[in-house]
Amino acid sequence: MRRPIFAANWKMNKTIAETEEYIESFAELLIGTEHYPEIVLIPPYTALAYAGKILDSMGIGKQALLGAQNLFWEDVGAFTGEVCAEMLVDAGCQYVIIGHSERRQYFLETDEIVNKKIAAALKSGLKPIICIGETKSERQGGKTFAVLESQIKESLDFFESNDLSDIVIAYEPVWAIGTGLTATPEQAQEAHLFIRNQIKNMFGSDLADNIRIQYGGSVKPDNVKTIMIQPDVDGSLVGGASLDPDSFFRIISFDRK
Repeated sequence: MRRPIFAANWKMNKTIAETEEYIESFAELLIGTEHYPEIVLIPPYTALAYAGKILDSMGIGKQALLGAQNLFWEDVGAFTGEVCAEMLVDAGCQYVIIGHSERRQYFLETDEIVNKKIAAALKSGLKPIICIGETKSERQGGKTFAVLESQIKESLDFFESNDLSDIVIAYEPVWAIGTGLTATPEQAQEAHLFIRNQIKNMFGSDLADNIRIQYGGSVKPDNVKTIMIQPDVDGSLVGGASLDPDSFFRIISFDRK
């Protein structure tokens, strides 16, 4: 059984004070709970280290792990505005998002850059959440599977199966991110199964059977169950709906019956 993983990507939202308020509220919601999926909170850089301390002080540092939204592939150097993997580990991070569609769109990140960032993350012990997904025009043009295959092959080029046991893949159809549109359960399952089969073709059945593949794209408390009960969907990378602690808690604690 693959343990589901739900990650709250706050993007460019929340000050340090707002981060503290969120974690305090979220910690209260977790009181008395026993069985939940793996939870990752992903604040902006400015709040990372403080968020880690608050998670620990509230006693939920093992229930809610810390992640970062991006990293640079070099270890050190004259790269103004960038943050390396070692800095993220030092801040308490265990996960890092790589290749989010907003990074690809606004900052022109390519699969080659994603590949280098994955290598940097793994070298430092960070677990990458690797984002892939097609645009609206690509889906309408019948290119969804070709796009996914290309992104997987190029992003994971040069790696061996034993390198990738801790990675998470997030399927995020670009047309569903921040638009209010959501893939149907059938579309999500179809894409996730395709991704799993690509991993099987490249790295074998063991990795394919165990790798966790999240869905991302306008996931909300009222639509999470229909997508998460699909056999190849292993959680979600949540954007806007994760900014409110109650909303995110309702997503991670949906009725699984």
